[in-house]
Formats: sequence, C-alpha cells, structure tokens
Amino acid sequence: MTAVETLVDLTRTPASMAARDVSAWFGSHKVLERVSIDIRSRDVTALIGPSGCGKSTFLRILNRMHELVPGSSLAGSIELDGEDIYRGKRTSTETRRQIGMVFQKPNPFPAMSIADNVLAGLKLCGLKVRRGDKADEIVESCLQRAGLWREVANRLDEAGGALSGGQQQRLCIARALAVQPRVLLMDEPCSALDPTSTRRIEETIAEISDEVTIVIVTHNMQQAQRVSHHCAFFLAAENEPGRIVEAGPTEAMFSTPSDPRTLDYVQGRFG
Repeated sequence: MTAVETLVDLTRTPASMAARDVSAWFGSHKVLERVSIDIRSRDVTALIGPSGCGKSTFLRILNRMHELVPGSSLAGSIELDGEDIYRGKRTSTETRRQIGMVFQKPNPFPAMSIADNVLAGLKLCGLKVRRGDKADEIVESCLQRAGLWREVANRLDEAGGALSGGQQQRLCIARALAVQPRVLLMDEPCSALDPTSTRRIEETIAEISDEVTIVIVTHNMQQAQRVSHHCAFFLAAENEPGRIVEAGPTEAMFSTPSDPRTLDYVQGRFG
C-alpha cells in the first residue's frame, strides 16, 4: 500500500473539539480570558464578535499555530476527541494534518499548477506523491468537494496564481481537504470576495460539513446565520482580554440570546 493510499482513509470521521479555560498571551499582553466551548462533530461553528476580541487568535490556538508566534503563551487545554493537542502524544505536524486551516487571504502557490497545488499539502506532510492515477483521483475528488472542478478540469496544468480570487480560495480549500482533515478552520474565508464567490464557498461549506467539522470566523452576521449550526460570541472590553459572552445554537443566538449584548451585536447596534 502506498503512502497516498494509507493517507486517504474515507473511514476517518470528523472530530469533536473542546476548549477548557483557555487564556492566551502575546508577551505580557493577555488577549484571551478563560475561553471554554464544545465544538461538535459534523457541525459548523461560527465565531462572531467585533474586531480585536480574540476570535482569530482562538482559531489559531485550535491547531497549535499560536505557539509559532514568538513570545506567545497559553493556559488551559484544547482537546481533539478527548486528547489534549498541546500535551498529548500527537506531534504538532500530525495535529495540523488533522486540523486544517484556510486563511482570510487566498494563498495558493502562484507558480505551481492547479493540480500540484492540491497535492502540495500531502508533500508538506512528508508524503511523496507522484502524478499518476491515484494522485489524479485525489486532485479531482478534492476539487469537486471544493466546488471548483467544473471550472478547472480542462486546465489543471495552469498556474494556480492565474485563477480569480474566489477560485484561489476554493483551491486552498481543496488543498486543505487533500490531507483528509477531521476539522477545518476557516478565518474569514470570504471577506475579500465578491458575492458570487462567497455564495459558492458557502455552498461548499454546506456540502462538506457532513465529512469534516468546521469552525469559521466571520464578521458577516448573515453568513453566520446561513452556514453555521452553532455560534460563539466573543467580546473584549477596552484594555481587557477577549472572552466568550455566550455560545449556543445559531437560531437561538440570533433570535433569543440570553445576554442583551449578543442581541445588540447580531442586530448591528455595535461592532
């Protein structure tokens, strides 16, 4: 069995995650205060709140990217299916393979072909992948799941950097899916895109949410309502670290939240 066949395991199930009393610092500056949340398998969880309240920092904590920042530190625990990702047996590389990330700005390798961009994640994980029947199957499958296959099927050897912004973002989603993550983190993936590209990415989120747990940071309240099953509202008072005000099912968070600050935010009265 080849490395690629070992990696692409369709029996792998989406994972649940849990944060317990997570606080975070950059140097002496505390940016998060005792954040706790359960992230359910096969759900889309939206992190909402005004800029500067720690949403993106928390997202990066979920796959150990926070520790890559010089001077950063962390308290509390992050669990993937019950195992602490910072103190358990998984290496950081294995953790990031199971918990993928799509960033706000599309970041394909611009000179690399569309097909090779999809396979790049496998190579970054140390798996040798040569173009061939199996690799071609992975490319087609991931581009289909990312909603891009029909647009690029006849030009897989063209440079990824030649695609439009929305296509590049979907290519990044396909690249992230190639390593079969169990959780996919998305940091404002539509913030720089036109409405058509945004709609296509939201459709992709809906289509893949049954096979990968998704956590998305968004400032778009309509998007949070459209794509998510659960929401967590982050807020930071002036000169104070961010924290979760409340979390729960999306419908309840937008209609009958328990905290009046949540209602004010989702109805656009501040933020």
